[in-house]
Amino acid sequence: MLYFEKSQPAPDCLAIEKQKSNGDYKCGCVLERLKTDFKNKCYICESKAPSTINVEHFKSHQGDKNLKFDWNNLFWSCGHCNNTKLAKFDDILNCTNLNDSIENKLNYDFKPFPREKVNITINSNDDKTLQTQTLLLAVFNGTTTLKEMTDIYTMNDIELITSRTLMIWMITVATIMYFLFNNHQGDSVFRY
Repeated sequence: MLYFEKSQPAPDCLAIEKQKSNGDYKCGCVLERLKTDFKNKCYICESKAPSTINVEHFKSHQGDKNLKFDWNNLFWSCGHCNNTKLAKFDDILNCTNLNDSIENKLNYDFKPFPREKVNITINSNDDKTLQTQTLLLAVFNGTTTLKEMTDIYTMNDIELITSRTLMIWMITVATIMYFLFNNHQGDSVFRY
């Protein structure tokens, strides 16, 4: 998690939607401003341009309209992180609050390939930091159906690229070998 500065003031549409019985907190320019504020990164895992986008409530609203439409409670998240966090982690470090000093409280040790566990150590034993560490370990080392599907597609893409690269390399080598060993006039590109 990194610090992100949240733009102010809140979009006007949030106050209007809050008054409606079925108001939508994804109104007007909310999505575009969240995308800009969080630099199109999931605020939890920092995935750039996540394939699944959720507007995450930093503190779960559980029906509380004030929390549901509070601009300072709306965050840019990927589907995996949102589904991992849910209402289970309401007391974590706030990456939009400089006082939480998030970048000084967490240390990441990434060795992601080929699927090693991420290790996160903490520099502070307060409850928020411990809860944040637990969430991040669940996000990076745990799984949801959505993450499993994304991982399968990612691994399939890697395998496809690898097999295509190997096939191109083999065709190139075969072509060179053909011209080297078939020294017929007109066939050879290696004329002196």
